Amino acid sequence: MESSPLISAGLPIALFIIMIGIGMTLTIRDFRQVAVYPKGLIVGTLTQILLMPLVAFALASLLAVPPAIAVGLVIIAACPGGTTSNLFVLLARGNIALSIVLTVSASLITILTLPLFTNVALQFYMGTEEDIVLPVWKTIGMLVGIVLFPVAIGMQVRSRKPEVARKAESIVSVFGGVVLALLIVALMYGARDQIWELLKQAGPATILLNAAGIFIGLLAGRMAGLTQRESLAVAVELGVKNGTIALMVTLTLLESSAMSIPAAVYGVLMFPIGFLLAMYGRRLIPKASSELSK
Repeated sequence: MESSPLISAGLPIALFIIMIGIGMTLTIRDFRQVAVYPKGLIVGTLTQILLMPLVAFALASLLAVPPAIAVGLVIIAACPGGTTSNLFVLLARGNIALSIVLTVSASLITILTLPLFTNVALQFYMGTEEDIVLPVWKTIGMLVGIVLFPVAIGMQVRSRKPEVARKAESIVSVFGGVVLALLIVALMYGARDQIWELLKQAGPATILLNAAGIFIGLLAGRMAGLTQRESLAVAVELGVKNGTIALMVTLTLLESSAMSIPAAVYGVLMFPIGFLLAMYGRRLIPKASSELSK
């Protein structure tokens, strides 16, 4: 399941534009609230970094998937949320500032934890161990270029021209929805010759992993006393993973197309499921409520 040039080149550009729009919905006060009340950050980080890989181990054993699929499932579970998760949180009217902070913090922490869980899975399922090293500076550069820099631009626009930012917010939501819809179509079309075989091999496990992430996020948020918007942000971060990192580990570092199947299938299935979560959030949280809480 290789991505087309349109996806590999167009998606980062689209995400850059979307993140500028997301920045227009934010102020310094939003990030200050995350720092002053870090419960959402703590809950989101612990569940994403530690709990999700354990869920993947449990699902792999419960469903008795082949060893290579099991390793791939643990790898995608151990990956951080991607920048696309920030867009889903925007569409769901969740806490965008918390989502961005979780994306950045989890991406940096998984530089250490992803190789650890990958090697544990390799030893447990395959009886082998690999020296997995993630590109630290490339990961940091991606975060700065696609998340932090465009968000900072958007926040500057909001502080200087609030009327422009207010008008742009609805446009960004529509544009983001269109981009995600086109991405789903492109991914499905690119995998049209093998989609059913891929779904047969890894579909049940990846669907359950995705659903478990969303359920755990919502449940952990409620148990920790988070707001609805914070709980939605945590749920999206747990359910919308950075499949690019998983594919890089499985295809480039481990050189295993079989291990890449869960990441490839997850990368397709997480979008329609994310759309459903966004629709749930929009029904749960009125627009006026999300604007007042910014």
